[in-house]
Amino acid sequence: MRVVSLLPSATEMLFALGIEPVGVSHECDYPPRAADLPAVNRSRVDATADSGEIDRQVQEAVEDGGVYEIDRETLADLDPDVIVSQGICDVCAVDDTEIRTAVTELGLDAEVLTSDPHSLDDVLADVERLGQRLGRAERAESVSADLERRIEGITDRTPEAGPRVAVLDWLDPVMVAGHWVPGMVERVGGEYGLADPGARSRPREWAAIREYDPEVLVVAPCGFGLEQTRENLTDLTNREGWAELSAVQNGRVYAIDGHHYMNRPGPRLVDSLAALASAVHPGTVDPPAEAVSQLSEQRVDTGAAN
Repeated sequence: MRVVSLLPSATEMLFALGIEPVGVSHECDYPPRAADLPAVNRSRVDATADSGEIDRQVQEAVEDGGVYEIDRETLADLDPDVIVSQGICDVCAVDDTEIRTAVTELGLDAEVLTSDPHSLDDVLADVERLGQRLGRAERAESVSADLERRIEGITDRTPEAGPRVAVLDWLDPVMVAGHWVPGMVERVGGEYGLADPGARSRPREWAAIREYDPEVLVVAPCGFGLEQTRENLTDLTNREGWAELSAVQNGRVYAIDGHHYMNRPGPRLVDSLAALASAVHPGTVDPPAEAVSQLSEQRVDTGAAN
């Protein structure tokens, strides 16, 4: 069966099920083999720009037809039987409606499967749903069960109650992470008072963050790795009241890789759970070293304000 994946999380699921897609999105880079596969879309936004400039380019692209362009010629040449799309966010990956339109107009005999997870449980359900559709049901059950065991291993080692936590998935403007993040924070014993489990990520006024005064602050911009997050930290540290936040005062500011981990709802979201646990309750869980960094050890400048 010929499968095209239009989002990195689905590509990781497919490889976990033993299926190599014939085509992927331009952002699919894990496992490393995925980066060598034909890309069926491209972005109209410069992902290397700073967070404010990326936001500006995204708004312009949305007004001018969308953030992504589908390479229809490549898609037609690949002639997929199944295309895995997403309904989470039209900024994060190709919109589900757009790919369905392309399939119809190209006359492809392809089924479009939509991934739309809003919790860890939804991610496990997606694994099993893909497995059932693609003839890998037994493998999917095994993968899902292994992920569930790992989740339990993490949550069993963390207290049931803990500090006030905020996770930011964009910096300029400031956005509070939603979807699966609130539930994940609660699973590892953190209090997440800025968004309900399953709610969409949305911009928040900086004054609301200051009023909430997180005791643990996690910075995980969508699409940013740790290095790019550090490069954009002044979008936070230059804000009025940054230095007075409890998390800053107590050295409890962390970066989590928002590109490969926190904002990629695939099998490695369990590694993101471990990263969150290590930030909320230090010493309880050992996360992947490349997933999280304690920013207070990076000499974050807390003196600037405007």
